[in-house]
Amino acid sequence: MSLDRRFAESMGALLGPSFPSEIGLAVSGGGDSMAMLLMAHNWTRDWGVGLRVVTVDHGLRPEAAEEAAMVGEECAALGWPHAVLRWSWDGRGNKMEAAREGRLRQIEGWRGSLRHVLFAHTRDDVAEGFLMRLARGAGVDGLSAMAARRRVHGFDVVRPCLGMGRAELRHYLTVLKGRWVDDPSNDDPSYDRARMRRLLAVLQDEGLGAEVLAGAAGRMGRAREALAMRAADAWEQAGREGANDGVPTGEILFYRGVFERIERDTQLRLLAAALMWVSGNPLRPRIAPLEALMDRLLSGGAGTLHGCEAVAERSEIRVFRELSALGVARGTLWDGRWSCDAHGLRALGEDGWQLLAEENRARHPFRAARSLPSLWEGDRLVACPALGLATRTTGPLEFLPMGTRSLSFRQFLMTH
Repeated sequence: MSLDRRFAESMGALLGPSFPSEIGLAVSGGGDSMAMLLMAHNWTRDWGVGLRVVTVDHGLRPEAAEEAAMVGEECAALGWPHAVLRWSWDGRGNKMEAAREGRLRQIEGWRGSLRHVLFAHTRDDVAEGFLMRLARGAGVDGLSAMAARRRVHGFDVVRPCLGMGRAELRHYLTVLKGRWVDDPSNDDPSYDRARMRRLLAVLQDEGLGAEVLAGAAGRMGRAREALAMRAADAWEQAGREGANDGVPTGEILFYRGVFERIERDTQLRLLAAALMWVSGNPLRPRIAPLEALMDRLLSGGAGTLHGCEAVAERSEIRVFRELSALGVARGTLWDGRWSCDAHGLRALGEDGWQLLAEENRARHPFRAARSLPSLWEGDRLVACPALGLATRTTGPLEFLPMGTRSLSFRQFLMTH
């Protein structure tokens, strides 16, 4: 079966039968994404769907700007609009992970009304990712194949090429005399993926090529779905989303007596999801620090991870935002999850705690209360709704269903 036919069948399975009027394509200029651009172009002849193409220049290589310009030239020849977005690394965290997250956030700002953006991940990407995470000691979640369709940052990432091999896509481009560029970092042994790509070539000779490893990742994905369902069911008995008198606190709480009786894998799944949901970070925490935090909590201790604190209290395990991880409010939005009609929105902090009446303090533990949202006018604490301090002079302070919190925690468990 031709790649064009396989692409059409994949698109039908992922987005059909009622296709959107317009979809986005993330095209870097590499062989995989340029082949996807041509296949999508050919596909639109039959379905009349419009395309909008975007390239994110990460600024990590001087050639990136020229490569983005090449994509623009090809899009102009095909008759599709093309935009170049620029992102720069701030030097914090893992560079490759930061670049991936930065790309998604840039695309979120660009997409407008687009609900679906195609990415050209292939069977080889699945296999390389499998090996990378295997080397890190990942479990079922880490070894699962990436989803063919997944919602992130308000839009759906769609991967119609997961069943295709990198060599097939290069051959497709060669036959059609298409253009592409090879990123030299793909051969740089300082990058994990480059080393795994080289290893994959060796494993191919031993019967462990990309197709075999991608198949294993797919089976892990099915196992992950079953485990996610188990975690969602356990959650119904083991925890709750934090709230005081109906006012959300943005926390996750687990009932210690129930939680401690759950099997280890489900405990870890619940804790990882709590950290992601509370922090708004869509990336799963690494297994080693997650296991270490779990051990501390089950021993009655506490710890920080993923921009959150977790504390074993007398009857509950509380997961809440780490005070030092909180940023400055942008206008009337703070921490990507709290909104108010007025300015002056920030964490309560220790100074705010000192200004509260005893009856307000009694509603929440001090350690967790410091990162609760509050409204200030200069040095005067105006409101902290979660602790019962409210005012009519400002608009309501709301917990927004954004990012990871656009779903209930149970729904989040089943999809992440």
